[in-house]
Amino acid sequence: MSLPLSHVTSSASSPTLDAHGWDSGWAAAFAPYAARGLVPGRVIRVDRGQCDVATADGLVRADTAFVTPHDPLRVVCTGDWAAVDPEGASDPRYVRACLPRRTAFARSTSSKRSEGQILAANVDHAVITVSLAVELDLGRVERFLALAWESGAQPTVVLSKADLVPDPVGLSYLVEDVETVAPGVQVVPLSSTTGEGLDVLSAIVTGGTTVLLGVSGAGKSTLANALVGEDVMDVQAARDIDGKGRHTTTTRNLFVLPAGGVLIDTPGLRGVGLWDAETGVGQVFSEIEELAADCRFHDCAHESEPGCAVAAAIEDGSLPVRRLESYRKLLRENQRIVAKTDARVRSEILKDWKRKGAEGRQAMEMKRGRIR
Repeated sequence: MSLPLSHVTSSASSPTLDAHGWDSGWAAAFAPYAARGLVPGRVIRVDRGQCDVATADGLVRADTAFVTPHDPLRVVCTGDWAAVDPEGASDPRYVRACLPRRTAFARSTSSKRSEGQILAANVDHAVITVSLAVELDLGRVERFLALAWESGAQPTVVLSKADLVPDPVGLSYLVEDVETVAPGVQVVPLSSTTGEGLDVLSAIVTGGTTVLLGVSGAGKSTLANALVGEDVMDVQAARDIDGKGRHTTTTRNLFVLPAGGVLIDTPGLRGVGLWDAETGVGQVFSEIEELAADCRFHDCAHESEPGCAVAAAIEDGSLPVRRLESYRKLLRENQRIVAKTDARVRSEILKDWKRKGAEGRQAMEMKRGRIR
């Protein structure tokens, strides 16, 4: 017999679930599964076809065989809310379903199969960790930001290991450099050694779900330990020669924060490929898209067209050339990724190539004097 929604909602709630982000919206979405006798829980770790799930009765080890779809973006992921067998129903217990995600952080894989990879689910804040032990790579920051905006989370950029830049003026210049490529994003210089900036970040991540992102050696595990208040992650020193880490984090792990909210730590990312992130790219380069709205032609390529507002901004120095080149690069990359899975986009790209080829040949003929 089905249970009333009011009973389902109240019985599913618990201090453990609440600490992991459970709310009335998740309870309502879970109601059909509760009526079947399944147990709600949040996935805190996934490895080798099994996952650890935090439930009202404690930690459960569950098999994901029943929710392993062909789409790699829909596999069980850290941060998912899952419907799990009740105790004693089966051995092993199984995840029977996952609730629809509110947000999802995804990237393209490094393989040649044009697949996306889900990194974290139901995330409110994306903390992009950038080490000041090495030279700033603004292009990489822009790439992370595009993925973060596309996920639906609010990004924050943390400049870790700020104690390695003892000059306050020099540090302020680095913060300003990042702020110029991160419109609408808070940039926080932080040192886990001295504690600088930790209170600022703690206030940002309190409540909701936060994911830590960055390359290996950026200091994510050290930062996770500082936010959680204990050594929950192993930490190794980065190599002195290039500042790269040794991938001490090999799985995505979810922790409850002492001041409220949860934190997902992720392994260092060697590659940060876009995955259908056109909206995110537009958000990162919002000033270019605002300029483009004033171009004379709606399909302006911002190259040599008359009345191009973007070219005018390059000319007067208000828009850096590097910024425009990075924008074009990310748009091209994203278009290639989308084209691999969308026949219509492939057709449009082919037509565009043919048109540009014809225009180029015509321009060459005119240059040679064969067309008068």
